[in-house]
Amino acid sequence: MSHTTSSLSPFDEGGVGLANPDLSGRRRILLDLINRLHSTGAQVDIDLPQIAVIGSQSAGKSSLIESISGITLPRAAGTCTRCPTECRLAHSTDAWKCIVSLRFIKDPNGQLLGTARNEQFGDIIYDKEDVEERLRRAQRAILNPKRRPSEFLDGEDEDLIENQLSFSANFVSLQISGPGVADLSFCDLPGLIASTGSAGNDGDINLVKSLVESYISKPSCLILLTVACETDFENQGAHHLAKMHDPLGKRTIGVLTKPDRIPSGEENAWVAFIRGEKEALENNWYCVKQPSSTDIKNGITWSEARQRENDFFSTVDPWAGLDSVYQRYLRTSNLVERLSHILSDLISKRLPDIRSEMERAIEKTLHQICVMPKPPSENPLQEVSSLLSEFTRDVSTHVEGVSDEEGIMQRVRLAQEQFKLAIRRTAPAFRPFSETQASSCAWKRPTFLSGEESATDAQESDLIYVEEVHARALHARTRELPGNFPFVVKQAYISRFVAKWHAPAKALCREVYAMLGHEMDQIVTKHFGSFGQRLLEQKVRLYIHEFLKLHLEATEDKIDWLVKLEDRPYTLNTHYLGDYKHKFLNDYKTQRQQTEHSSVATVLASNTNGDVSTILTYCARIGISGVKAADLGGLLPHDEMEHALEIMADVRAYFQVAYKRYIDNIPLAIDYDLVQGLDRGLLVTLYERLGIHGAKGQEICRELAQESPQMADRREELTKKLERLQTAYRELMYSS
Repeated sequence: MSHTTSSLSPFDEGGVGLANPDLSGRRRILLDLINRLHSTGAQVDIDLPQIAVIGSQSAGKSSLIESISGITLPRAAGTCTRCPTECRLAHSTDAWKCIVSLRFIKDPNGQLLGTARNEQFGDIIYDKEDVEERLRRAQRAILNPKRRPSEFLDGEDEDLIENQLSFSANFVSLQISGPGVADLSFCDLPGLIASTGSAGNDGDINLVKSLVESYISKPSCLILLTVACETDFENQGAHHLAKMHDPLGKRTIGVLTKPDRIPSGEENAWVAFIRGEKEALENNWYCVKQPSSTDIKNGITWSEARQRENDFFSTVDPWAGLDSVYQRYLRTSNLVERLSHILSDLISKRLPDIRSEMERAIEKTLHQICVMPKPPSENPLQEVSSLLSEFTRDVSTHVEGVSDEEGIMQRVRLAQEQFKLAIRRTAPAFRPFSETQASSCAWKRPTFLSGEESATDAQESDLIYVEEVHARALHARTRELPGNFPFVVKQAYISRFVAKWHAPAKALCREVYAMLGHEMDQIVTKHFGSFGQRLLEQKVRLYIHEFLKLHLEATEDKIDWLVKLEDRPYTLNTHYLGDYKHKFLNDYKTQRQQTEHSSVATVLASNTNGDVSTILTYCARIGISGVKAADLGGLLPHDEMEHALEIMADVRAYFQVAYKRYIDNIPLAIDYDLVQGLDRGLLVTLYERLGIHGAKGQEICRELAQESPQMADRREELTKKLERLQTAYRELMYSS
């Protein structure tokens, strides 16, 4: 293809519209800046001021774009409106050139891609006459996404009998630069469709509509609404769509096209738009008359086209008869000048917000990248080994205990307290009076226990009255001498409360096991949840629960063993056993005396009774010193239940000694075998189960570290976004 520049087109005679060198310097600077920001691609992330031309099919959009940009936009009948055509224009002192690219935002199945794919379509074009054919070929490639785009570059320039798609959301992108070209980005969107016909696809209507809305819904998008005067206004759906997204008409500029085709007698209905009498817009309606396709083919020059437009509005009624205030809304030059003002004003107002929005977007994107997992290492074995070591160190820290109210040891301690309370409540509930006296006797909790356990601990059940103990003792006698009773009686009562100890111990063990499992799940997620495709997390979670289950079984065996130790009463703690027996026996006797001899007990308990004082005085005179009032109760007749009271005191005293060692031994065993056991050999077990130190260690670790495609795409997307934003921000700061 020749790289020589063809003869000037009719629209190459000097700057036009936004490329006009006569525009003020400040406006030129603003336009250049926003175009440079567009060139970075930042409009994907930031709402940048832009122009979108919309209208129904055949509404004169292409002609309007040509007038605004000062270039001839390649057009082809039939296919050019089948997909969006993005135009990215850049002023350059170099020779005119055009790069045609395909931008795919959806795959051949219509599913959105994570990141748009841009593919240059053919060599750079240096001759404007070659653009139209290249566009037709490019759009065929867009409409047939299951075929290679290169297939459409060569061969006959003929449309296919049937395309794979009737419309597409994917783009044909034009990058045009050269002298007299404006620095501008805009999109010629497919014309809105009213109906698809018998051979069409009803889904195309919504597809085109959503494409248009994706542009005009942005607050900084200027909507150039083209309405052809040759068609009934109400039947042109583009206006209804623009009004939906710009209900107050603040950023919509209406453009009436083809005024020379208005049916005779209907001119005043269209003039009403210019006067603001119908569908008023803040930036008004304009009317332009562009050269026809025939005029362009016949080589009409730009100055001739503008002169013919001026002659039309100056001589043809009712346009020629409009007041001067409305004349400024006629002709392309007035439209372009107004559009230039609006766009530059919008840019000027938006720049401070654009800067702050970019700063926030950069900060947010950096944060999103920072919280993402690290990309796969070049040495996956080392990385996996390091992760496992860090994990086991963290497990060790939690097992040892952390200063956190939600820590594992803090929660275990609460469970231990509940276990201790459950064991305390198995204490035999002896009563030193008969069951028949229970209703009239108030049982008093021994005062010497108040320093060891609270009153709320004693939720006693299965009360054991003294006559039951007496009867069991009598029935158990075999060859014993009178006054002696077999040990089996005490052992039976001891076995009764010991039998209740196994369930609370097992419950504590299971509760601690559940706590550990939950804690380990959190630690596993913390260390491995963002690694690779979470395969390592799944495996470590499985292996650690298996490891924990083995320790649970060993701990439960230890608990069974400790419970069996308590089957036979035994203690070398004779001091505490004797002390508790003495205290319980005195308490039982005192409460029994208060029941059997309440009047005597009342007198002896009184410190003001003269008779008691006299007796104590005479005892001292005859040499019996140290006698107290309470000791006088021993002078009462022998209590036939005294042997039963001694059995009760023995059993109750043994409970105090036995339960205290039990509530220590069980938690100690659980802590050592289950909690601390989790920290013993864990790292070696994980190494062995994962097999990472075997012959296939590198291969295994490479598979474990493999990143999911979604994560890789997300990282690439964020990296590109950050690059776009930072590039745009540098442009912004450089220009400020």
